Amino acid sequence: MSTTSLTHPLDYLIVRREGATWYFKPGTRIFYNPQNVPVSLALEDRLHRFGLQPTQIMIELFRLNGGKPGYYLVNLRQKHYYYCGLTWNDIKSTFNNLGIGAKESTEK
Repeated sequence: MSTTSLTHPLDYLIVRREGATWYFKPGTRIFYNPQNVPVSLALEDRLHRFGLQPTQIMIELFRLNGGKPGYYLVNLRQKHYYYCGLTWNDIKSTFNNLGIGAKESTEK
């Protein structure tokens, strides 16, 4: 599955559910990092900063949508969980609905 780059705040994490596996995507670009946290932190270190563990996140995401395949978004700071949909564009739409990022123009 190919994805494009997505820039987002440090306190958000993108997670993908495929089959019975959860894939955490920490490698996307960060655009808002007010405390200058090293973005090269390992996933576990990043989650630890927000008092979370991967198993906690997987449980909450499963509760949210029954483990349905697709992309999920986690607000690590506020511990809010969102189901986005099946495509990378669904993640962008979820960010836009949360007031994060600019909507892309369809005009040419």
